[in-house]
Amino acid sequence: MILVDSIFVDDVVTEAEFCCDLKACAGACCCLEGGRGAPLEDAEVRQIEAAYPAVKEYLPARSLEVIERSGLVEGGPGNYTTTCVDYRECVFVYFDKGIAKCGFERAFQERRTSWRKPISCHLFPLRVRQFGQKFIRYEQLPECEAGRENGSAQHIPLVDFLKPALVRTFGEQWYAQLKKKGNGSTGTL
Repeated sequence: MILVDSIFVDDVVTEAEFCCDLKACAGACCCLEGGRGAPLEDAEVRQIEAAYPAVKEYLPARSLEVIERSGLVEGGPGNYTTTCVDYRECVFVYFDKGIAKCGFERAFQERRTSWRKPISCHLFPLRVRQFGQKFIRYEQLPECEAGRENGSAQHIPLVDFLKPALVRTFGEQWYAQLKKKGNGSTGTL
């Protein structure tokens, strides 16, 4: 276990290699079974509402129907998630040649919104949990096996692959400390 500022990080986070391989997984992380969508921070609900008009045109008719009926998000304060279609894909998913992609990410890339996507999506396969203090763990789902293989083949550390998301979430200085502590310097508990 590594402690970076007041955030605990599972050792495997700094040891793992990972790089998404969308051709192999087809965006499975956006379509996981279970009925609950991406975990959201409370402030992200307003960001989703503000960005939705820029995203709406990318979404399939079925997603728009679900949004009309059930809303953009589910849950309540401290427990919001994106809404899902048939207990599977996020309502903000569109498909491009059979690959699930994020409508928010597309609108961001096309500069139609300044908000990229929920932080839990951007950080995936890392998950941030709150157990009195924040704890970051690496969620090694079977659906992401291709990403682990791709990262290993290309020798891409998980923390480097996720640098933009980690910096967005915790800041440049925090990321630099994570890298330093993950490379074998003191800080392991």
